[in-house]
Amino acid sequence: MANILVLYDSRTGNTKKMAEFVFEGANASGKNVVKLLNVYETTAKDIKWCDGIAVGSPTNMGLMSWKMKKFWDDSGKELWGKIDSKIGCAFSSEGGWGGGAEVTCMSILTVLLNYGFLVFGATDYVAEKFTLHYGATNPGEPDSQAAIDACKRIGKKLDDWVDKYFNK
Repeated sequence: MANILVLYDSRTGNTKKMAEFVFEGANASGKNVVKLLNVYETTAKDIKWCDGIAVGSPTNMGLMSWKMKKFWDDSGKELWGKIDSKIGCAFSSEGGWGGGAEVTCMSILTVLLNYGFLVFGATDYVAEKFTLHYGATNPGEPDSQAAIDACKRIGKKLDDWVDKYFNK
């Protein structure tokens, strides 16, 4: 079995709810070990442990939260050059449609790329005009079926990629 980490920061609880649905999607097959952790309880050891990661953050002026960025900045010395070729994806909540969640996902993916992660989005549509090109995004609480399905889908995709590359 391979290891998947769903890592998130949440200010209002919306990104945490998204993370729970991502976790559910990543855990649905039962093929991998999946952990759900808040950025405050995560260490560099957790990043080394995982083969795949879904990183979630609330949108903060079109970027990931300062807490999530600080975690990656502070872990750099311990992780740099030691975590190449893991698989990663992103998800983000925003204050309203057009609030920058896709740009936030891109900022998360940029950090993961810098650490050597293989990153992905998804071309799947979970509802009409509702896709995950840069990751799962949603304004506010994920309370629609499309938002819930988007979170579960990105988690399932991560589970599929990790299974394909790490479970031989």
